[in-house]
Amino acid sequence: MTIRLPRLSLPQLCAVALATLLLAACSSTPAPRGTGDLGLVIERASGQVAVVETTGRSRLATVQGLGDLSHAHVTYSRDGRYGYVFGRDGGLAKVDLLLGRIDRRVVQAGNSIGGSISQDGRLVVAQNYDPGGIRVFDADTLEPLSEVPAEYAPGFRSKVVGLADLPGQRFAYALFEAGEIWVTDLSDPRKPRTQRYPAGHQPYDALVTPDGRHFIAGLFGEDGLALLDLWHPEQGVRKILSGYGRGEQPLPVYKMPHLRGWAVAGDYAWLPAIGRHEVLVVDTRDWREVARVPVHSQPVFVMARPDGRQVWVNFAFPDNGKLQVIDTESRSVVETLEPGRAVLHMEFTPRGEAVWVSARDDDKVVVYDTETRRPLAELPAAKPSGIFFTSRAARTGF
Repeated sequence: MTIRLPRLSLPQLCAVALATLLLAACSSTPAPRGTGDLGLVIERASGQVAVVETTGRSRLATVQGLGDLSHAHVTYSRDGRYGYVFGRDGGLAKVDLLLGRIDRRVVQAGNSIGGSISQDGRLVVAQNYDPGGIRVFDADTLEPLSEVPAEYAPGFRSKVVGLADLPGQRFAYALFEAGEIWVTDLSDPRKPRTQRYPAGHQPYDALVTPDGRHFIAGLFGEDGLALLDLWHPEQGVRKILSGYGRGEQPLPVYKMPHLRGWAVAGDYAWLPAIGRHEVLVVDTRDWREVARVPVHSQPVFVMARPDGRQVWVNFAFPDNGKLQVIDTESRSVVETLEPGRAVLHMEFTPRGEAVWVSARDDDKVVVYDTETRRPLAELPAAKPSGIFFTSRAARTGF
């Protein structure tokens, strides 16, 4: 039996060809998805990031070409689609998590250690070591809008650390050599307005409380921390936890604690002690120390599970192969885990049922159930360090 096909005119042939191409394109297009369970894992040795999802605990894509990620940070657009990756070489990249590619990238400084995004999501701000100061960019295009040099004396610029976004299009940050805290208002991003506050000797990192009210800088050059009440900045900076460790032989500091991952559980803050094998418990109502919890070694990150019932702690070299879990009610260590060699970072899933842990020297990320503390999955990763989920997009100071 012979089947005769109808003859098609040239316009009809073109229409058929176009329809065939569209069907082929549709078959290769990823299914639509939201961004709420996505995240980025820094693969520091390769200058790349892994796009991951927490529901199925899987790796979706690899994005290359991000430069020096030896000290990298990620902040997110309001909708969680774009991650802004700040590299140590001054690179600022806008990564599209849904398409798994770089949307655009600029090199904005010689040495940079992080950044933040404004309350309305329209501005991205980089904090720089070299040249010292902050630089402001349009979040959509990465067009440079303005710069605030951290010049604390004629011809002298300070390294900037601890940059945090604040309500009202403001940003707070600390100046290491200057010993100051600056607050910059970017309501008009092309005309920044900055207030300066003496803070103490060598502020090395800082944080803003989850409600955006208090900015706290750790002081490397003296005992204690510097606190600025952002509701009443006219009162200036006051010292809290003064004299911690006074009269004792200080231990060598192998790695500076990171305050950005700090923990608040109820009315208490949990902070890593500098150069000591302890975690400090501080009453946030009056900022007085109420307890110290002995831990395995020098803590680096002290992070609370979202419900505040647990605090997870990792440690500095050479004891960085362990994690410890503190129960915040009893204020005691309830579990010691060994995820792998060189545990550099942790990140809780948005509701805290799991925590992802990077083990750099074993080239893997381990996922734990936070209730049972049993491993749920392992994902291969090339020298992983920071882990950043898109839930950060909805949090002040992240």
